[in-house]
Amino acid sequence: MRRKRAPATLSLQAYDRVRNKILVGDYALGEPLSRRRLAEELGMSLIPVSEALQRLEAEGLVESKPRAGTRVRIPTVEDIRGHYIVREALESQSARLFVALATKDQKAELRSTAELVDRLSLAAARVEEAYKPAASYEFERAHLRLHTRIAECSNCAALVDAIERSRVLIYNWLFNVTADLETLPAMWHRELVKALTSGDPIEADEAMRRHVTFRQAAVLGKFEELQRTGCFDAKFLRGPQRKFLAERTH
Repeated sequence: MRRKRAPATLSLQAYDRVRNKILVGDYALGEPLSRRRLAEELGMSLIPVSEALQRLEAEGLVESKPRAGTRVRIPTVEDIRGHYIVREALESQSARLFVALATKDQKAELRSTAELVDRLSLAAARVEEAYKPAASYEFERAHLRLHTRIAECSNCAALVDAIERSRVLIYNWLFNVTADLETLPAMWHRELVKALTSGDPIEADEAMRRHVTFRQAAVLGKFEELQRTGCFDAKFLRGPQRKFLAERTH
């Protein structure tokens, strides 16, 4: 008999809801996060909201500064470059361990997941602009599950946790700036899984390194341009704010 899951605490509920809004772009990079406003929006007291923001700050998704309050964190080029380096190291090790330890059923499961991720990637590229954020979010959720599942086959909880955290950080930052990057190859994730299930740890390692660094140069270049021109914050304004800025600068 399966054991029922304990209900999530209010602070965990607040964490999940605020985190998802950051990842889907409802809360843009650099956007202020008022504890009182969030508490009203979530129908909670200030305590669980404050605990949720503390956890999100520990994960690097938000930041707090004296007299400036809390906001969604804007990464630097150095932040992104560093996380690419860390992620490449973590996931190449994950790939090698998958080759050594994955069972036949786990390999079959990963092939099915890769097919799903590729379908969602294609759908996100073809969807109308208004629906692109939601489609991109669904793709990234499945993408995260794929990489997490690879790591889980290593039977190393510390590795799984490190990869999940690294992916979340890059996932949030890329989500906000890469909508106009080139579409991923049609079988991008199936080709990765093909290498992972080849039985050759070197082939798996090399395939994973190519996979995780595929858009690195383009993403770094985009962030460098935004920081150089001083238009970084403006890129993520929405609705009336974006219209006001456009009118003011033209």
